[in-house]
Order: sequence, then structure tokens, then C-alpha cells
Amino acid sequence: MAVCCDLEADINGERSFLLNKKIICSYSGRLSKLLGKSTGVNRNKVIFHDFPGGAENFELMARFCYNKGEIDVNPSNISLLYSAAEFMEMNDSVSGNCNLLEKTKKCVEEIGYWTWPDLLVALKHCQDLQQVATSSGILEKCLDSIVGRLAITSEASPCASTSSPDSSGFRLSCDTRSTESFKNSFSRANWWFEDLSVLSPNLIEMLIKSMVSRKYNHAIIGRFLFYYQKSKFFTASSDEKCKVLEVVIDMLYTLDPSCVPCKSLFGILRVVLGLNISKSSRNKLESMIGSQMDQATLDTLLIPSPYRMSYLYDVNLVLRFIKVFLHGGGWRLSPTRMKKVASLMDLYIAEVAPDPLLRSSKFLALVMALPDSARDCWDELYHAMDVYLEVHAGLSEEEKLKICCALNYEKLSSDACIHLSHNANFPSKTAVQALVSQQLKLKNFLQGTKNTKHDTDSPRKFSETRGKAKKGEGSEQIVLYSGKLDVSADNENLRAHLQGMQWRVIELEKLCKKMQNQMTKLMKSKVSTHSTARSLPRLCS
Repeated sequence: MAVCCDLEADINGERSFLLNKKIICSYSGRLSKLLGKSTGVNRNKVIFHDFPGGAENFELMARFCYNKGEIDVNPSNISLLYSAAEFMEMNDSVSGNCNLLEKTKKCVEEIGYWTWPDLLVALKHCQDLQQVATSSGILEKCLDSIVGRLAITSEASPCASTSSPDSSGFRLSCDTRSTESFKNSFSRANWWFEDLSVLSPNLIEMLIKSMVSRKYNHAIIGRFLFYYQKSKFFTASSDEKCKVLEVVIDMLYTLDPSCVPCKSLFGILRVVLGLNISKSSRNKLESMIGSQMDQATLDTLLIPSPYRMSYLYDVNLVLRFIKVFLHGGGWRLSPTRMKKVASLMDLYIAEVAPDPLLRSSKFLALVMALPDSARDCWDELYHAMDVYLEVHAGLSEEEKLKICCALNYEKLSSDACIHLSHNANFPSKTAVQALVSQQLKLKNFLQGTKNTKHDTDSPRKFSETRGKAKKGEGSEQIVLYSGKLDVSADNENLRAHLQGMQWRVIELEKLCKKMQNQMTKLMKSKVSTHSTARSLPRLCS
């Protein structure tokens, strides 16, 4: 006998169905409420604009009704059927025990026995119906099962049937098929990367949070996130790339910093430069890189300046990295890490110094970014300053002095000080200061060879000797050294070194006296500073 079709259902504008109103209403509370009072022989019509899963899922739901509540509920359709049951109010208040909502819930309770491919299929459908899947708890249960199995497979064999009862919800099925990667690459920690890389950024975020809460290996999580970012970029649009990057960066930020390679972070940074990601995610990325500045290299730091900026490299970005390193390192800022960053910054400053468009304020900020204790020697910075001042010859005397004031003369080598005294790129005051500083450093060094207690406050005491003073110019210095060369006869190397230093300090003292006399005469005759600078090389010749 033909079944009466007195109900037309239009599903999301995709397709229309002719149905028996009595049959459908006996299972659906929603239709029963809509059509229960309708009378007459005219055909009723309902239009659904937001039916979950579309026409395909509505047909699946209709089959359940026409088959008197009999249907195969499995991982491939559970999220669809559950969403349809929720939407159509197919619960026990309408059809008693024979209701679709109850059937789907029972299937979810058996999720611990699903195969890995079943879980992936269920996750895919949950991704398409995320709002309904989230509210029903199906998505959360799928993710929990995924993470539980990953935790087991990282420690156990493929057949984990011997797991404890407490983990029965995460048991692996040994008598069912598995994915190709599961069979062939089980022993590798990244066997699951390709399987889960198909998930949307929202699901990846939920997955990683679950893994972190279960204390899954952070290094493996980090490798997966980098893999996910690369795999998604092949076909993603610009907006999709932004979303992927934001999720990847936000999730990397939750991991142990030691498990996130600095080189990989720089790789993401170069991708970010061409995209408009959120400021929050960008700040997190810069924070992660800055905390690992001692792992960076010169090549990774040479990042082009932002669009419409005149200078060559993004100096401001590097300064932000240094700020994070200094303020965020805490107890981990060991002297070794500080010196590594200082060496790296010396290379970077030397690289950007020839940029004719780099402002003096930015160059000075780079020089002063690290504390003085980070460097044992300032020769590299001196040479970088020399290059900068030569390229920027048009700087005012005041600007040059500001840059030179940042130089630590006490940590310059003797060769660098001598070079500076002849260097016309530097103001004349810096040449005198360099020589005086070198003289004091040599005196302190020689004083230390006599007594471990340095007493530099008293020049008179410093010049006292144990021997008799010789006559002639510079005799005091000679006696000073004769008193310091009290070394054992078998240490000829040290004796020769100190004797060489003796004559060097004599020469420097004579030179400084001459320079001081000449400077006094020049000041009295009101000779310009520029004339003084030209006279310095002649004095030093």
C-alpha cells in the first residue's frame, strides 16, 4: 500500500523531500509541535534554512524514522545523526526508548573501542559541525581519545590491550585495521603528524591544549605545530594563513621554551612579516625569540626593514629582542649567555653600521642595548663606530660625541687606543681620553704585579720604588719598572713581557705630557678644536 506523502520539507534550499507527516512527527518533537494542530487534506510544507549537515543528513534522519528507529550509528555518521537528533528534538519524550538521541549517546560511550581511522573520520565530521559537536560533548570525547592513544603509543606497543582498567577509555584495537602511517611508522614519534594535519586551526588549538594538560612531550608537540604550519600553507588563502599562524604561535607560547627551536621561530617570523596577524600573536612570537637570543645567528637577525622604512634592516625589532632577553631571562641570564649575545650584537652592529640612512640615535641604541659587563673587549664596537662615523661624516660634533661617550676606553686594546689617537673620524677629545685611559690601565696592571691590593687612589704611592732613582727624563718610570721586574730567573717569558711594557708606558707618558702641553698652548691661543684634531696625528708621529 502506498504511503501518503502529505509533508514537504525544504532543506537549506538544497533539496526538497516528500514525507509522511504521521511517521516523521512520531519521532520528531519539533515537527510535532509545528504540525500537530494542522488539519485538512492539503499538503504541509516546512522550510529549514539551517539544518545541520544539509540535505544529506536530513535524508539519513528520515531513514531512521521510516525504518522504525533502526539505523547503523557509527563513527562516520554519529556527529551528523546527533546534530539532527538535537535539531529535530528526537528524544525519549517523543518516542520513548526508540529515539535517535539515545542511540547516538550509546555509540559515543563506546569510543574507547573505536579504531584510529574511526576517530579521524569522527573528528572530520565534528569539524564540519563544530558548534553542535562541542555542545554535545562528542568533539571533546574524540579529542580525549586521540590524545590518550598518542600518550599510550609513545610508551607501549601497537597492541595496548594490556593497559590498566583506568585507561580503558583509550585502549587501542588490535584486531582492526589502521592507517598506513600507523602500521609503517609506529615507532616514530611523528607517525601521527600527517593524519592530524587535516584538522582546522580551531580543532588543532583544542587538541594541543588537551595534550599540554596531559603533559604530553612538548618537543614533539612543537615539531607537530611547525609541520602543521608548513603543510597548511600549500593551499591556504591569505586569511587562512593568518589564522593558522596565530594558532601555531599561541600554542607554541604555551610550551616549554627549551623545546621550541629558535631557528624554527625565525622561520615563522619571516613568514609573518608578509601577513597581517594579530598584535598579540606577533608579540608572543617576538617574546619567544627574544628569550632565546643567545641561540640566534647573524643571518637570522638580518631582517629587512618594514615597508616604507628607509633603513636597510629592522633595527627596532632587534632592540625589542634584546629588551625581552634582558627583562625576561631572570636567573637564566648567565654570564656565558650574555657574552654570546654581546658577540652576536657586535657582529650585527658592524653589519648595519655602513647603512647611510641609519640614524645616530638608533646606532647608539644598539651600542648601549647591553650592559657593560656583557663585553670583555670593546674593539669590535670601536671598529663599528669607526665605520659608522666615516659613512656619516656629516654628523655634528655633538652627535659624534654622544656616540663616542658610549665607548668603554678601559676595555679597548692597546692597538685600538693607538689607532683611535690617529683617527680623524673621532673627535679630538676622544683621542686624549683613550690614551689617558690606556696609561692608567697599564699602570694598574704593573702595580698588580707587585701587590695584589691595588691602590690607584694615590699616584704618589703608585710611583714609589724600592730602587734608587736614576737621573734624566723618565727616570721615575724606569725605576718603577725595575721594582716590578722581581721575577724568578726561570720565567724569562714574563720578564721579557714586563720589560716590553716598561718601554711602552714610558713612551705613552711622554706622549701624554707633550699632548697636554700642546693642548694648553692651543687653548691659550684660542685655536679651534678642528685645528687641535689636525695637530694630534703630528704629535703622535
